[in-house]
Amino acid sequence: MGGAAIAGLGLTDVGKIYDRSATDLAAEAVRLAAADAGLAMSEVDGLLVTPGVRGAPRLSLQKVLGLTDLRLLAEISALGAGPAVMIAHAAAAIERGEATAVACVFADTPLKPQGSGRDAFGGSGRSLPKGFAGYHAGIGAVTPNLFYALAARRHFETYGTTSEQLGAIAVAQRAWAAYNPDAQHRAPLTLAEHQNSPLIADPLRLLDCCLVSNGAAAVIVTSAERARDLAQPPVGVLGWGQAHPGRVMHHDSRFGLRTGAAEAGPRALRMAGVTVDDIDLLQLYDCYTYTVLVTLEDYGFCPKGEGGTFVVDGRLAPGGSLPCNTGGGQLSAYYLTGFTPIVEAVIQGRGQAAARQVARRDVIMVSGNGGILEHHATLILNGAGR
Repeated sequence: MGGAAIAGLGLTDVGKIYDRSATDLAAEAVRLAAADAGLAMSEVDGLLVTPGVRGAPRLSLQKVLGLTDLRLLAEISALGAGPAVMIAHAAAAIERGEATAVACVFADTPLKPQGSGRDAFGGSGRSLPKGFAGYHAGIGAVTPNLFYALAARRHFETYGTTSEQLGAIAVAQRAWAAYNPDAQHRAPLTLAEHQNSPLIADPLRLLDCCLVSNGAAAVIVTSAERARDLAQPPVGVLGWGQAHPGRVMHHDSRFGLRTGAAEAGPRALRMAGVTVDDIDLLQLYDCYTYTVLVTLEDYGFCPKGEGGTFVVDGRLAPGGSLPCNTGGGQLSAYYLTGFTPIVEAVIQGRGQAAARQVARRDVIMVSGNGGILEHHATLILNGAGR
């Protein structure tokens, strides 16, 4: 294992945390990550932040943490792909000698005591584009739910995908969440319960949609050589890739059928020198069950259009041949955008997942998705000591 590695991990309380700001949570996550690695804060010489929907944390987090003379400092925003992009930038900076220990952090507090997920992500109180750019507002398409429903519906109509197949993903991830003490939803879930949950935007049901959570997560990226001498088992960063197709919804576009994963995934695999056949464990961005399904196809785990039949046999669930989102993901554990899959990848890679620990963790594939399938980032990680 050469190059860079994740040496520290920090996760705050997540969920209905109402009495703290995103900046405060971000500072706690970075301090936890540094302590987890066995580093003093003075040894952190790089800081990358990605703001949440409330616009924090920002570069001023440096002052809150009391960091001085940083060699690397930047805000990186690629929406849900941002955390994976940050880690890729940190790993590249480490390999080039631009910094020696880089903290990457995301925090957000979209959830309010009297609010809802709709209020946080596109509902009332948010300004809408004017002129033709706001055409979608006239049909009520003002939340991500509706645009992802359009994508899912196109997949259904083109390939015969069904709601029951999406439900199999939700059921599998809830089975994993039962073993995760940090998960917001741990009660068992049946396919019948999924099918009986209310439609949010046809064909997406309530249990097809991710949680809304407050909280923060951070990692410390350093050289693989240095990481071996620190407090935790290192998780190597073997490869990464990005693709940003934008929201292409014009005539003859592939919206809903092909995503940036089809470009970012192969790039990351090539950099790492592995193929999908080498992947032991998947941590996929699951803002919706549909997103998991289309990412599996675009990464090449099954042919295009066969994602529905691929997921129904339990291969993603505990005991399955391709463990996926082993902490419960954004559907059942918590939603910290692209950091949700990264946190679980690090825990599994270290061999510290307790009852949900998988046996094989040599090569872990992680995805990040931003916007309405507009941004994608992939990481290939190496399990500790492998």
